[in-house]
Amino acid sequence: MHSRDQRIVWRGVVALAAALAASGAPAQTTAPAPAEEPPPKFEPGYLSDAANVDAGKTVWQEQCRHCHGNSAYPGKAPKLKPGSYTPDFIYDRVTYGFKAMPPWKAVFSLQQRMAVVAYIKSDSFSP
Repeated sequence: MHSRDQRIVWRGVVALAAALAASGAPAQTTAPAPAEEPPPKFEPGYLSDAANVDAGKTVWQEQCRHCHGNSAYPGKAPKLKPGSYTPDFIYDRVTYGFKAMPPWKAVFSLQQRMAVVAYIKSDSFSP
């Protein structure tokens, strides 16, 4: 590109920046924060539905047991105490993470995260 062409391009960039500044629109320097999804409603019977428990077991075996162990202990993560956790508490930790546990919202669907809750709260999950 010749220096004359470069000056024309540069003037265009400067003019665009000036127009944006004059518009009063704030410059966005960071990506907007992702919207938090509302917590799911665990309908009556959801946690005891065998299909949900089985789906949660599949997710647990494919991912969660790597840190929590086969039945939540022994593993490199703290021992789980599912009897003292509410479904909403478990869902929140699975979705948004906590301390060294990463958030799984971007990895697992809403249905998969809810199913993990069903599995952890089920009688077939024995920590």
